[in-house]
Amino acid sequence: MLPRRLVFHSLVPFQFRTSASSAAGDELRAARNWLASLDAETIPLQSIGELSFSRSSGPGGQNVNKVNSKATLKVPLDALLHHVPAALHGEIRRSRYVAARSNTIIVQADDSRKQSDNAQSCYKRLYEAIARAGQDAVPAETPAAQVQRVKHLQKSDNERRLKSKKQQSAKKTSRRGRGDE
Repeated sequence: MLPRRLVFHSLVPFQFRTSASSAAGDELRAARNWLASLDAETIPLQSIGELSFSRSSGPGGQNVNKVNSKATLKVPLDALLHHVPAALHGEIRRSRYVAARSNTIIVQADDSRKQSDNAQSCYKRLYEAIARAGQDAVPAETPAAQVQRVKHLQKSDNERRLKSKKQQSAKKTSRRGRGDE
């Protein structure tokens, strides 16, 4: 027999506090701190990456045909991930610059006619990709007001649930009590 009325009790999902979730919280906190202090010198890209130059493509006349101005930065993914918090690893592996076959990150720039500008552009693009991966992977800190609001909602939801249970119990006990008449 199916109940006539379905009651959905919980509007706020119940959260279990385990050591794994606290470890994940610590990992996220460390990743937030790392992202806050992230700058161009945080990761030694010059020492772990390989920068090469080749001829650029497209219009440009003799400059394109004779000068190696296009910069290509290749960074082994394993070497980069040693310098990045574990919370960011998944997002970095999904970056558009990752070459899956060679397990490297390849960034190219041929925006400028100068080699040095293109090299700086490669480093800047990789830095921005890492920062973007951090923003996508690490959620922002929950404001204290929202935490209090969620706790209040959980408490009121639990009180409502208990009240409903007591009403059901009282209804059933009142039905049982008619036996002595």
